Amino acid sequence: MLDYGRILAAIAVMAVVTYLPRMLPLVLFKRRITNPFVQSFLYYVPYAVLAAMTFPEVLYSTASLVSALAGLAAALLLAYRGKGLLPVALTACGVVFVCERLLALLL
Repeated sequence: MLDYGRILAAIAVMAVVTYLPRMLPLVLFKRRITNPFVQSFLYYVPYAVLAAMTFPEVLYSTASLVSALAGLAAALLLAYRGKGLLPVALTACGVVFVCERLLALLL
């Protein structure tokens, strides 16, 4: 059963967590940030936080860990090759679907 309150809370937390690191420098610093380390830190923090919050769910969102790992491997391979978000997501979903059907036939 889906818990919509929990889903909405997770979306709100992700939005706040990814928005704060980008908004705070604008509020706290009046001059342009020239330090390359701080610039790269502020650029990559939202992606790292989003990945840390969503990655565990990738492994547990399917009926078996095998299909989750197959979908993850397909997504990582296509993303590494520079494909866009839509082809990566659709291919990963397709791989999971096929893997789930094959596992259902075998078991």
